[in-house]
Amino acid sequence: MTHPHESPALESMEARTDKVVRWIEEHLGGRVTHIDPQARWRPVWFAEVERDAEKLELCVRGDRLDCVHGFPLENEMKFQALLHDAGIPVAKVHGWIDDPRAYVMDRIDGVEHFRNIDDAERDDVMRHYMELLAKIHALPIDRFVEADLLRADTPARSGWVGMQTYWDAYRAAKKRPDPLLEFCFAWLRRNPIGGEVRETPIVWDSGQLMHRDGRVQAVIDLELGHIGDPMMDLAGFRMRTSVLNYGDFEALYDHYEAHGGQRIDRRAIQYHHFCFTLSNQLAFHDALAEPPEGSDYMTNMQWCAETNIYAMEAMGEILGIELTPPEMPEARVSTGAAGHDHLIRWLRSTEAHDEYTQHQFRIFFRLARHLQRTDEIGAAVDEANLDELAPLLGFRPTTWQEGDAALERLVQEDDGTHDEALVRLFHARTWRYLMLCGPEGSAIARHNPIPEFRVDR
Repeated sequence: MTHPHESPALESMEARTDKVVRWIEEHLGGRVTHIDPQARWRPVWFAEVERDAEKLELCVRGDRLDCVHGFPLENEMKFQALLHDAGIPVAKVHGWIDDPRAYVMDRIDGVEHFRNIDDAERDDVMRHYMELLAKIHALPIDRFVEADLLRADTPARSGWVGMQTYWDAYRAAKKRPDPLLEFCFAWLRRNPIGGEVRETPIVWDSGQLMHRDGRVQAVIDLELGHIGDPMMDLAGFRMRTSVLNYGDFEALYDHYEAHGGQRIDRRAIQYHHFCFTLSNQLAFHDALAEPPEGSDYMTNMQWCAETNIYAMEAMGEILGIELTPPEMPEARVSTGAAGHDHLIRWLRSTEAHDEYTQHQFRIFFRLARHLQRTDEIGAAVDEANLDELAPLLGFRPTTWQEGDAALERLVQEDDGTHDEALVRLFHARTWRYLMLCGPEGSAIARHNPIPEFRVDR
């Protein structure tokens, strides 16, 4: 069986764009007057179409190049179309493209962040968003079931079927030991949440929206939509607030509940938050072990580094463990330092003729800075990680590969006896991984903390 990342060389963006243009003109009519690939980590195009007396503005959302999470793009399109039919503000879907794999929808006018927006307007937007989540959670599941959207085999597992899908995809694509994931899933298997059973349509990767004038124009990025536990939606965007700042979560939860939402279950939110912190490492384990062509390695690495820290902070929150970041290793100056400096300066100063190509240079620039930082502190990081393994393993591995393999065996066999020691160990390791992303003090190597969450409110 051929692995998806072992496909032939990736077509050029120009060739894929030409195919998108042909599909739009053949299936929607009219003439594409302008199309731009979005400068980002996955294929997306924005197109303008003249058709008779109207002008269409479209977004074409392509399949991810390097993400393995078990939710096919068709799932996203079907879920979005069902929400649109139910009156939820999402982009209207126009159709599916087989080559390149993508679907076509309306382009939404609005912004997806809160920069240059005052707190009052942000709060208006987020209250509206919570009302929309409440409406989604109140939709009957029948049409979602008929559309063959992901659903647990029993309602009691509605809060787990999404994680199981991620886990199965990760295990099928696994390339090397991943002791952090194995530890976290062993803990989750030993500590199922239990409690109240809830089953509704959910977006899961919540907090993604386009807004204008204090109102949500569209709920976006619905690739993880399925039938699950609505508390997963109330947990999902806890991580994203660290960079987007959604405001007071307690007020948002109160507003959700007051506008027809499900009864807030704080213990479930805490649990599902921990689960969702693992989603990046599950999805990008494969791409970080063996990056496929076109993969934005540093975006994936930074996402995983940050959310892996969140995972350990979340487990520390659940278990009542106080965690302290490790010290920054002292940087060394190697014989390759001058070459790294030269490459980084060259990439920083290079200007391309279009935004998409310029973004590619940005990807190379950030990768070069990571390699420079690894040259400076990578050996010290490896030594510190190996030193900390000795008390748990009873011996000190000689290489990071040997250490990861031995640590994975330990966490798979452990019965929970070493939970606190392992949380502390993985917290230190995940912090050092973030340190390797770029220079000390740079945005890509910075940890953005999540506001404290209280279960006993």
